[in-house]
Amino acid sequence: MPQYAYEAINESGNTVKGVLEADSTDAVKARLSGMGYIPVAVQKGVGGSAGGFGENLEAMLSRVSAQELILFTKQFKTMLGAGLSMLEILKVLEQQSENPRLRKVCANMADAVKKGATISDALAAQKGVFSELYISMVRAGEAAGALPAVLDRLIYIVSHEHQVRTDIKSALQYPITVVIALGGAFFFLLKFVVPTFAGIFASAKIELPWPTRMALLLHDVIDKYGFITFGSLFLVVVSLYLWFRTEHGKVTRDAFFLHIPIIGMLLRKAAMSRFASIFSILQASGVPVLTTIDILVGTIGNAAIASEFRRIQEMIRSGQGLAGPLSRAKYFTPMVVTMVAVGEESGNLDEMLSAISAHYDTEVAYAVKRLSDALGPVLIVGLAGVVGFFAMAIFLPMWDMSQVAFKR
Repeated sequence: MPQYAYEAINESGNTVKGVLEADSTDAVKARLSGMGYIPVAVQKGVGGSAGGFGENLEAMLSRVSAQELILFTKQFKTMLGAGLSMLEILKVLEQQSENPRLRKVCANMADAVKKGATISDALAAQKGVFSELYISMVRAGEAAGALPAVLDRLIYIVSHEHQVRTDIKSALQYPITVVIALGGAFFFLLKFVVPTFAGIFASAKIELPWPTRMALLLHDVIDKYGFITFGSLFLVVVSLYLWFRTEHGKVTRDAFFLHIPIIGMLLRKAAMSRFASIFSILQASGVPVLTTIDILVGTIGNAAIASEFRRIQEMIRSGQGLAGPLSRAKYFTPMVVTMVAVGEESGNLDEMLSAISAHYDTEVAYAVKRLSDALGPVLIVGLAGVVGFFAMAIFLPMWDMSQVAFKR
């Protein structure tokens, strides 16, 4: 088994060197990672910036997940604290990454830094990988000479955002799956099961109950006018999709979701948590208030609330503080307004916003549980309704037919 000389950074940020026996450079890197080290160089290591068409295509089709972005930021911060240069850091990150797109991003950033670009400018040039929030915070850290501290805050906020999104998706995954399954079962029964009994019921010449008449009517609509029905439905979906891409459409859609019982409250609390955590971290990083609101407009994740931020921004430009405009805006709770006002008065706005974020994190977790608890009975009722409808549609006329046969 060949030996490989390595240079790595340990958990304390110190550089360590040594020799390992392994089958390949990848195996060496894996062992070093398992030891808690960040590999800097392996003697026979391979660069990750080859420019073949297949690799470039793979990089274009790959996406950078939240977990990969968190790991990227942690490694960046550790190596920066160890005193490595930007080019060395980017080279190590390129070699370390298993994601083709992230490897390509690191290579592109290294090229930009070589040409004199700042790290924030290099990040901004990588479209679709780093958010406006991420880039703005790094830029603020560069300007203040506090990049490691800003990277620490970025690790927290990316992890926080990922956790909130994961909790909401987990709560909605089961009900969405059940609703799709119910819709598929409803269509299958109307298309293939109801026609089997339709001829029998017609030859019996009995008066059909309303569930059966409704089922036969729906079957006729699907059978005779299916193309028109599904074509119209397709046009409606496409029209809505195109409208929702407009500014007015996004605001209308997101405002509608905010007013749905239970779900709307969950989305509103998640937005308040995101607002408070992002605002707090940006304020602590020295980002101006107006710039912070610009970033929030692009990162809050709800067009209706983003439009309120634009109104707030105009009021702040006219010389008002933050609490007054918040109190006149939609969707912001009295608790948020009160704590922001207290923070402004005491000069501890970032601390108050951190407290708001922590409070709403707990509220979001509670709202997710409440949503899961509420959707269970609703889905059971829906399932019982579908099963009951088809049971009555099929078995009520069969019962009537048996009664007629019995009388004869």
